Amino acid sequence: MAKKKVKLKKRIRVLVCLVFIAILGVLGFFYFRNTWMSEKKNDLEKEDLKKEEKKPQEYSAKIFMVGDALIHWGVYNDAKQSDGSYDFKPMLEAIKPISSKYDLAYYNQETVLGGASLGYSSYPRFNSPQEVGDAFIDAGFNMVSLATNHTMDKGEVGVINSVEYWKKQSGVAASGQWTSAEERESSIAKVYEVNNIKYAFISYTIWNNGLVTPADKDYLNNEYSPEKAAADISKVRNSVDFVIVAMHWGTEYSFKVDAKQEEIANYLSTLGVDLIIGAHPHVIQTAEYINDGKTFVIYSLGNFISDQDDVDNFTGLAFEVTLKKNVDIEDNVIHSVVDPKAELIYTTTIKRGGVNHNFKVVPYPQLTDTQLNNYTNLYEKYKSIVNERCPNLTWGLTGE
Repeated sequence: MAKKKVKLKKRIRVLVCLVFIAILGVLGFFYFRNTWMSEKKNDLEKEDLKKEEKKPQEYSAKIFMVGDALIHWGVYNDAKQSDGSYDFKPMLEAIKPISSKYDLAYYNQETVLGGASLGYSSYPRFNSPQEVGDAFIDAGFNMVSLATNHTMDKGEVGVINSVEYWKKQSGVAASGQWTSAEERESSIAKVYEVNNIKYAFISYTIWNNGLVTPADKDYLNNEYSPEKAAADISKVRNSVDFVIVAMHWGTEYSFKVDAKQEEIANYLSTLGVDLIIGAHPHVIQTAEYINDGKTFVIYSLGNFISDQDDVDNFTGLAFEVTLKKNVDIEDNVIHSVVDPKAELIYTTTIKRGGVNHNFKVVPYPQLTDTQLNNYTNLYEKYKSIVNERCPNLTWGLTGE
């Protein structure tokens, strides 16, 4: 009997222990379950709070664009100072209050800035004072296209001098001329940034005036080919929000867009180019969205400043677009080129002894009949050319 009682007590103790362990297990399960659920709830609440706090983001940058700086003898002679230096800044003083307000400001340096050592010259083989670049930078211009039909006017040394000048200008995106293949590759792949918007900038020319760039030095002047453009753009397309291409193309002195311009524009659009800025015709042409609005093309901005001494050549186009980047709460990004605006500009001069003096670029709305007779009717004529494919274009620029 005593042994049975001992065994019973042991069983009771074991049973009590098992029940106690079970109770602890159940309590532990519910404790850890509730703790986990509470932490999970807190995590979900924090995640929901983050989603509530996260809002869609919008970034934008405005770009101002003008055409060709075609520096004839009359232009640089008018800028010459008594000490032999050159000052082109007064020629841009009516444009600077506008151009200096933009995030980006573009122009086409038609003539090579080869410097004084090569001797300054005019048509047909240009070489211009580097003070031209100084004046544009002073007016806020920070994007410059260098690939033109006049790039090789002073040979390799002219390009080298030009490139060395632009290398010294901090904050300026210059494209189209380089001094080595490595330099070209680095420039093509370069990512610029403004207002949280990343962009690439590439300049091409389809013309060379018969001054063929040496095959082993094709970096001197960026002559366009479909294969080259495809290779270039593929290097940078996925690294940026916008790809901007300057094209030296078109038919000189024609207000009409030619078939080659359309062909190239559509091809560049398929490669992912967002904005195409055209030069070379020396007169203005229309603009339009192509490829279902994926690309905006300005076919020709005409001359910005020159001494071609004809109302069509003295009339240029200033253009504005906004590069817009929208990021939703899921971090999806949409890029668009929006709000195109335009204004006509005119190079005013005073003629003395059959020679033009006092070159100044002036917006059409600031002109007087003394500066340009019948300018109001001319304004409507040129507006209709630009509006041909862009009828809803807004006219007037403020930089705001």
